[in-house]
Amino acid sequence: MSDDVKERAGEFVRSLGVEDFGIATASDYRSPRSPELSSIFPGVKSLVVLAYKELSSCDSENMQIAMNGRLDLMEFSRSCNYKLARFLERELKARAMTVPVSYPLPMSRETLGAVADVSARHAAVAAGLGNFGRHNLVIHPEMGTRVIFTVVMTDLEIPSDPPIPERLCNDCGDCVESCPGGALDEEGRTDVLKCLRHNQPYGIGANIRFWSKFAESAVEEQQKMLADDFYWKLYQAGSIGFQYFCFNCLKVCPIGQE
Repeated sequence: MSDDVKERAGEFVRSLGVEDFGIATASDYRSPRSPELSSIFPGVKSLVVLAYKELSSCDSENMQIAMNGRLDLMEFSRSCNYKLARFLERELKARAMTVPVSYPLPMSRETLGAVADVSARHAAVAAGLGNFGRHNLVIHPEMGTRVIFTVVMTDLEIPSDPPIPERLCNDCGDCVESCPGGALDEEGRTDVLKCLRHNQPYGIGANIRFWSKFAESAVEEQQKMLADDFYWKLYQAGSIGFQYFCFNCLKVCPIGQE
């Protein structure tokens, strides 16, 4: 039965135009900082992981264009996630829950908005879609680092795809050297605070600092603050959601770009 389910699910995923996909059993998935899958989805047995190629937009020095490429991908991936989950529930009579590329995710001082309920990176590795590079991102054998993942959890019992045995990272160090915040200096760890200062300059930290200063300022200074370009960018970030203003670790990685 599981082979038939895997074949039908795979055929449907390929029809969505997704670049690649893999399957991991819930027991093969391990994420050191995320909660147990059973606390999110009691009865979960398998994870279907979808892989999408990041657009060349990430090469642009214009951050509006670069971020828009990511937003396009996120919108497409949400649609694919929902369609797959609906297929599993309607056609295969399963239960399914979707896990997005990024937000919503737990926001707290403890997690700093950097720990997902379900880690798509660890799910991708468990599903045989790649392995971790020096930048702590997953490297896909064909797409390299320019790949984003979503997950659909299901109570269908489907066997895992085999892991990729060889390490794909060539340890060139380009990602470490190109990180403006030095967030990758310590191997095996990404310093989230150093990353966020550059990657999300209009995120929650900037928001808190702006409004704290605003509350303590005189009326004339408040008027200047609201007319400043920084506030306009802060406003846009608040309207759109998380915005990434650094794609260096994706665009400098040579794997898959030859």
